[in-house]
Amino acid sequence: MAREENKMGYMPVKKLIVSMSLPMMASMLVQALYNVVDSIFVARIGEEALTAVSLAFPLQNLMIAVASGTGVGINALLSRSLGEKRFDRSDAAANNGLLLTLFSYILFLLIGLFGARPFLSTQISDDTIIGYGTAYLQIVLCLSIGLFYQITFERLLQSTGRTIYSMISQATGAIINIIFDPIMIFGLFGFPKMGVAGAALATVLGQVIASFIGMYLNIKKNTDITFSLRSMFSPQADVIREIYFVGIPSVLMMSIGSFMTYLMNQILIVFSTTAAAVFGVYFKMQSFFFMPVFGLNNGLIPVLAYNYGAKKRERIKEALKFSMLLAASIMIAGTIIFHLFPSQLLDMFNASEHMKSIGIPALRIISLSFPLAAAGIVMGSIFQAFSRSIYSLIISLCRQLVVLVPVAWLLSKLGDVTIVWWAFPISELVSIVISVYFFRKLYNSTVRNL
Repeated sequence: MAREENKMGYMPVKKLIVSMSLPMMASMLVQALYNVVDSIFVARIGEEALTAVSLAFPLQNLMIAVASGTGVGINALLSRSLGEKRFDRSDAAANNGLLLTLFSYILFLLIGLFGARPFLSTQISDDTIIGYGTAYLQIVLCLSIGLFYQITFERLLQSTGRTIYSMISQATGAIINIIFDPIMIFGLFGFPKMGVAGAALATVLGQVIASFIGMYLNIKKNTDITFSLRSMFSPQADVIREIYFVGIPSVLMMSIGSFMTYLMNQILIVFSTTAAAVFGVYFKMQSFFFMPVFGLNNGLIPVLAYNYGAKKRERIKEALKFSMLLAASIMIAGTIIFHLFPSQLLDMFNASEHMKSIGIPALRIISLSFPLAAAGIVMGSIFQAFSRSIYSLIISLCRQLVVLVPVAWLLSKLGDVTIVWWAFPISELVSIVISVYFFRKLYNSTVRNL
């Protein structure tokens, strides 16, 4: 039976971008909320617990990077194949992607079993902080199968334009996490008091339930994909190669954030553990603005990939312009809020006066880079959609490692932690110049010729 053309090929572009992105933006806002709530409750245990979760973040973020980056590869191949009407190829992308997800989980199960404590010991020698961090990391890594399949099933829904179902999966998992965080951390309603381990278990519980919801919605609602266990366990080398051709640069690009965070923690902890905790708090709060823009990006990628496969140039141009305006608006709002209300934001994390003295200037200075980041994220979407993720990788390397860390290290030698935060706007300025260069190169060579 012939399949009808997907809505990504004919729906008015602005309406399409809103319908594709709004559910993901909403679900990622909920995701940001539960990340913040997680740290708010952990901060009530004490600053040591908050620091432990901050130091654990790079490895946790690496796991998310592998899951999300692989999902980008699946998403790009699947959406492009649908646009080209190669339905056997789109089905193969989905089923092979499910197998790759299983392999990714096994890798992080082993890291959780054998690498959590050694990883934390490379950052700090405080036994209390290492103990908190190890308990947290071992749970979120060893029980991460829910996270991996949640992200993969959400990507499959996104790649076929069914973002409302993706939102249902992600939002449900986040809400369950928010509900069970205080219950498991503080031992409410008959549950044992588990502290930091309780925060990790609440996170895992939400992910597992979200993965089952995502699987159900794909099987029942995602009619553009035919799922098959036989296909899943019959890997196709050419499909896997194409998934990872886009996916591995995306994984590396997202993983750079983990290495950057790890190295920044090393620079900041020389000043105090409080400085590292402030950096962790900043990362949680900035997600309120970055997550919606990433949701917009996730909605934009399949639209660009589909219309690239269908050779519809004007729809690509309109989608990019509209998305750039939306992203810039969100990030400018973030800069304004971080400048006007830094003290109130830090109060949510039970911040001491010492923590505020470090955190207030940090939030104000780093947020100056938000509007530049918005432009870079939207331009990066076309690199991923057109299988040029290597451009995004180069840009991220320059932003977070080649520029940010060395500049931060040099500024730290001046002996004032406040000056270190200026490394963020400096690195973002350099990265936007590189982004514009690659964007113009790809646009002129590819989009203009459609």
